[in-house]
Amino acid sequence: MPSPSPSPSLKPYIWLSIAAALVTIALKALAWLLTGSVGLLSDALESLVNLAGACMALAMLSIAERPEDAGHGFGHGKAEYFSSGFEGLLILFAAIAMAMAAGERLLNPQPLEAVGAGLAVSAVAALINLLVGRVLLLTGRRQRSITLEADAHHLLTDVWTSLGVIIGVGAVALTGWLWLDPILALLVASNIVWTGWRLLRRSANGLMDASLPPEQQAQILEVLKSYRRQGIDFHALRSREAGARSFISLHVLVPGAWTVMRAHQLVEELESELRRELPHASVFIHIEPLEDPASHQDLGLDR
Repeated sequence: MPSPSPSPSLKPYIWLSIAAALVTIALKALAWLLTGSVGLLSDALESLVNLAGACMALAMLSIAERPEDAGHGFGHGKAEYFSSGFEGLLILFAAIAMAMAAGERLLNPQPLEAVGAGLAVSAVAALINLLVGRVLLLTGRRQRSITLEADAHHLLTDVWTSLGVIIGVGAVALTGWLWLDPILALLVASNIVWTGWRLLRRSANGLMDASLPPEQQAQILEVLKSYRRQGIDFHALRSREAGARSFISLHVLVPGAWTVMRAHQLVEELESELRRELPHASVFIHIEPLEDPASHQDLGLDR
């Protein structure tokens, strides 16, 4: 089978994320300086997290895109999980910082200034994050990159954060209720904790060799069922993910009277069909004779 052509580098998208983070940090810091709003300060802190996460993503993607070598026969794809896990931790730390700043402001309320100008600047920053986040999310899903998806989710969370802050700060300006500003910052902090937790959980699953998602496992089983009608069987099916790549292994049981050539041809067809269903999968198949009792004694990870 010819080896698939290498996927295009995803690093230019991370550079786009870094550029967006630098611009939005500057805009949100300006909005905070204009208004003195702790809600806008929390928004600016999250953009600092975006920048740190994007820098980590760039480093990990550089590793993940390396081809397999003598020391890493299955490639370097798992490096992406370190990036998404790191970004999840940064999100949690940002939430703690936001909550601390909001708690202090709740105890010592302060009036806001230049609200209109500050909110306009913050809205421009949110629009930048929205556009860049959508580009990263669509590319990440298309290229099966958890790093790009994590960065995109973080940027899109930032958009919702900014929108909430804009509405809240505007409500403070209209009502004069200064306590709304820190309360809003606390709500923002609690919201992004959920995003951070999801990234951490997904990264941990990848590092722990979790099986493919149920819908992908169902695709595999559907392909295998069609081959059972040809008088063969299978067992010891296992799967896992490593960044953008999937790995599938199984034992195929064929009639003992078959020639090696016939069994090989069937396995080649089966692997091709599995790869059509899951284009980024590497498939490993062990052939066994149906009639041999030993063929049914190696179902577990250890024989």
